[in-house]
Amino acid sequence: MGKEDLVSSNPLRALGLEKAEEGEERRVGLVMARAGLGKTAILVQIALDSMLRDNKVLHVSIGEGVDKTRAWYDDIMVLMNQEKQIENFQEVVADVMKLRMIMTFKEDSFTAAKLEERMEDLVQQGVFKADCLVVDGFDFAASDSAAVLSELKSFMGKNDLKMIWFSAVRHRDDDRVSANGVPAPCHELDELFDTVLLIAPEDNDMKLKTLKCSAACAVDAGKSLLLDPATMLIKRA
Repeated sequence: MGKEDLVSSNPLRALGLEKAEEGEERRVGLVMARAGLGKTAILVQIALDSMLRDNKVLHVSIGEGVDKTRAWYDDIMVLMNQEKQIENFQEVVADVMKLRMIMTFKEDSFTAAKLEERMEDLVQQGVFKADCLVVDGFDFAASDSAAVLSELKSFMGKNDLKMIWFSAVRHRDDDRVSANGVPAPCHELDELFDTVLLIAPEDNDMKLKTLKCSAACAVDAGKSLLLDPATMLIKRA
């Protein structure tokens, strides 16, 4: 048993993320939830799924330190292994984490231009060339968010990125939504995303709702995946 077991049993297969990484399409995704409901946990699962299939992931953390972000990866890897109990688990972890780099920004210092400059420096220095990008903590309420997204989508094509995933905070007292059901502050931006997921408590369940998904998805828009409320891991159907 090895990392292949973690890949094959991963319930994220339902979202068809691997199709984007096989060159069938590039994907820009978004995970939304109220504050504190597990957006980072979902982004890390998406990142780990990509890393387990040998893609390099740059995790951009806005407003959080490297140690806290690294701890998310360590903790979720342990949780993912609880069922499989891979014998060489520590070796798998060491190999997988070589495919990840964490980059941090202060909340008031992040711009698309700065991110692109730092990524280009890493490539030119032969340090790290990302296949996928995760941006956690971007402020979508900022007035220039549409411009930032457009810049990053352009950058995505120029640098052959397979996926970019963002997180966004949904505010309880703002009930604006797009025609696809995407809540504010992203309700006017949903055309820029191929996939939009929403973490939503419902009765006694925690659900990961698919508000919008590209043709590669195996989960239709409007359908949900269940989350374990204790760990925020996506459950198998």
